[in-house]
Amino acid sequence: MKKASANPGQPASELISKRIAELRDWRGETLGRMRRLIQEADPDVVEEWKWMGTPVWSDTGIICTGESYKNIVKLTFAKGASLKDPARLFNSSLVGNTRRAIDVHQGETVDESTFKALIRQAVALNRTGNSKTSKEAKSKAKSKAKSKSKSKAKSRAKSKGKARAKS
Repeated sequence: MKKASANPGQPASELISKRIAELRDWRGETLGRMRRLIQEADPDVVEEWKWMGTPVWSDTGIICTGESYKNIVKLTFAKGASLKDPARLFNSSLVGNTRRAIDVHQGETVDESTFKALIRQAVALNRTGNSKTSKEAKSKAKSKAKSKSKSKAKSRAKSKGKARAKS
């Protein structure tokens, strides 16, 4: 399969449509269906074409990417680790601290309402900027700073104690 190539000025939406048409099998149908669900869940979604031919859906930041491989269509959520997924749609890239993915295999379907809820949640997270991972990173940075501060204070106290003992 030849990947849709980007022509300067060609809209991303056209390139994504071209990619879906080029697939000509269940992967094209699946990617097209997931695209439609994303657009229904977020009418303000922006379609982008990045990283040498990857469909990307954004709204105040990346929501997810849509990649097609021989045996799967992969939807990778940029901040998936920060999203609640009680229905366990995420079934790939589960060990990282940031991303999560949904791998759709031939013959599988993703529940529409659950998927749309996940999209809306990702959009809301982008709009507030409150991801679990950024909160955790800030918390760790604060803890490290406090720890360093305490260490320096102890070190200074020891130095002062030694200086007093010598005089």
